[in-house]
Amino acid sequence: MRAVLHSERARLTVLYGSLLLLAGGGLIALINILLRNGLYTRISGAVMTTRPGYADQLPNVIPGHRLPVPAEKLDPGATPTPEQLEQWRATQNLTTAVEQATLHELLIVSLVALAVFAVLSIWLAWWMAGRVLRPLGVITETARRLSGANLHERIGLKAPPGELKRLADTFDGMLDRMEDLVGAQRRFAANAAHELRTPLAVQRAAAEIGLAGDPPPQKVARIRSKLIEVADSSQHLVESLLLLAVSEEGLEATEPVDLRALAEAELAAARATAPQDLLVVGDLAPLTVAGDRTLLGHLVRNLLANAVRHNRAGGRLEVTVSPEGVLTVSNTGPVIEPRDVPRLLEPFRRRAERQHTAGEGAGLGLSIVASIARAHGAELTARANPAPGGGLMVRVWFPAGAPAARPAGETPGA
Repeated sequence: MRAVLHSERARLTVLYGSLLLLAGGGLIALINILLRNGLYTRISGAVMTTRPGYADQLPNVIPGHRLPVPAEKLDPGATPTPEQLEQWRATQNLTTAVEQATLHELLIVSLVALAVFAVLSIWLAWWMAGRVLRPLGVITETARRLSGANLHERIGLKAPPGELKRLADTFDGMLDRMEDLVGAQRRFAANAAHELRTPLAVQRAAAEIGLAGDPPPQKVARIRSKLIEVADSSQHLVESLLLLAVSEEGLEATEPVDLRALAEAELAAARATAPQDLLVVGDLAPLTVAGDRTLLGHLVRNLLANAVRHNRAGGRLEVTVSPEGVLTVSNTGPVIEPRDVPRLLEPFRRRAERQHTAGEGAGLGLSIVASIARAHGAELTARANPAPGGGLMVRVWFPAGAPAARPAGETPGA
């Protein structure tokens, strides 16, 4: 009972009931005031239009019976007779008595009506508060039931458009995002475990099988090279995971960064390592953004490395920095289905199954780019280039630049 009295429904009931009771009491008080001001005049006027007198001369009237007859007006300057004065005093007394009786009866009826109205107001306010708070109860029960195992549940409130409908829809949207985040975390943990387990299994197999017995020096040299290669791959994976974690934490401090100079340096390094038949084109305009120079360097480097690694023979790589604050990296390569583009921005997700070959990468490049973009408050979008060129186009809008229109078909990733 105590919980009910301290509930929001009880508070709303008191509020609604008080407002309804105040409105009813004000209406009754207004009626009494208006009636009290004009009641005496109306009764006096009605009574004084007639006076008692004998109407023997009227037909169908019992002789000697006294009936009201129309009052007569005195002529100007005439003095009323004692009988007329007596009639006037009787009329005044009658008017006062009728007025007091009427006001007393009106007051009794008003108080009874106000008491009945108060009871109805409280009941109506309780019912109204329940109706208003019912969607909140549904939202509360849904939130109480939620856990990692049933994030698929939704409120799905069926109600007319309004604040509570928007609240329920917003809560459903939040559950959608939570479900996506939990799913992404589960996939990340599973993929990270798989990626870390693979090199360990290779190292164990090389040590147990390749070095079993008394292997010749040539075999030991091959096993040693393989172990070093696997160790380098594991180190690169761990460094990528650390970089992803650092970028997810956000920026502690920012400084002005010359993005054009940064892109020029990374583009020169990419040209040095790219195949001879890969055409690398750069169109770099002056642009300074606020951020972390090291993280922005990783962002540009990962985009270029991804564009080189997944390009094709005789392909093309284009890098653009616009004064509006947009960094664009576009490359040719295999044709990608548009529906597959969003998953490429998730950790450990690749366009094709992993082959465990040298230089394949861990599948963290674009996810690190997206994380660094989020840390800088930038918006990353990705779009699959159509055939026959294929490949991917990635754009990063930095907040320092003016907002630019996003082309149709691009997938936001930050």
